[in-house]
Amino acid sequence: MRIFRGLHHPGIAPACAVTIGNFDGVHRGHQAMLALLDNEARHRDVPSCVLTFEPHPRDYFARVARRPEMAPARIATLRDKLAELAACGVDQCVVLRFDARLSGQSAEAFIQQVLVAGLGAHYVLVGDDFRFGAKRAGDYAMLDAAGRRQGFDVARMNSYEVHNLRVSSSAVREALARGDMEAVGGLLGRPYSISGHVVHGRKLGRELGFPTVNLRFSHWKPAASGIFAVLVHGLADRPLAGVANLGIRPSIDPQDVNGGRVLLETHCLEWPQQLGLQGGYGKIIRVELLHKLHDELKYDSLDALRAGIARDREQACEYFASTRRQTTRDRI
Repeated sequence: MRIFRGLHHPGIAPACAVTIGNFDGVHRGHQAMLALLDNEARHRDVPSCVLTFEPHPRDYFARVARRPEMAPARIATLRDKLAELAACGVDQCVVLRFDARLSGQSAEAFIQQVLVAGLGAHYVLVGDDFRFGAKRAGDYAMLDAAGRRQGFDVARMNSYEVHNLRVSSSAVREALARGDMEAVGGLLGRPYSISGHVVHGRKLGRELGFPTVNLRFSHWKPAASGIFAVLVHGLADRPLAGVANLGIRPSIDPQDVNGGRVLLETHCLEWPQQLGLQGGYGKIIRVELLHKLHDELKYDSLDALRAGIARDREQACEYFASTRRQTTRDRI
């Protein structure tokens, strides 16, 4: 998949079939939409294209209003969103910066400048609640009328349901907030995961006897938080079981080396000896969050923190042992 920041790149295809949205999580509803988009693009012999925004429009408006509570919790980082879009077979993705200029652009100007002049849209696919343009003045009817005048097709896809539940990013956020990872997996069609480069931390886990590999979550408000049993991909030739803390680490000095950022800190139950203690840094790994153990806790001392991590490790071991027993019974 080719990725473009903005519309002014010579490599952007001169024509495409496009869908528009934030695609946070790339859940099963998004996947169904992208499958339809791919089919329509192939019939028209043009590439498929996703037009998305960064930051999320609601992030932007929350910042302008100085009301951070208005910002939605983020399911996925931009990196993971792009990876999932690529896995769905999207040919190109255009990421537009959502700022004052774009938020103030009229619906008519968006159609002409972005869809027609910028992307050469032959086909536009939107969701059933799609709105666009300044003050959300544009809707499906306006887009369809513009397509009739200017020669591009417009289609609208209805909601996607699983077990009578509308699949949406909001539903995924709610399940993550509850810590219901089974429900999250059902909505996503895969285990929930976070990926990125392993970064240096304070090395406190190593001092406590529980070394970790750390990923930064690039948004201040993750949809999930707490302590999880996890699988780590990318450190060895097989997934490694582990226990991870996703959040702000309330027991740690907020002025630590990561500056109070949200981190995913993962302790592997078995560390690959061939890597050595320094071998993980810089590697790109993916961590699947399989089962939530509990919310983040604040410990009053390093001894209490060490004991808490030991309990978390034991609970993760028990989770994986029970999973193996269940898998064995299923095979029998």
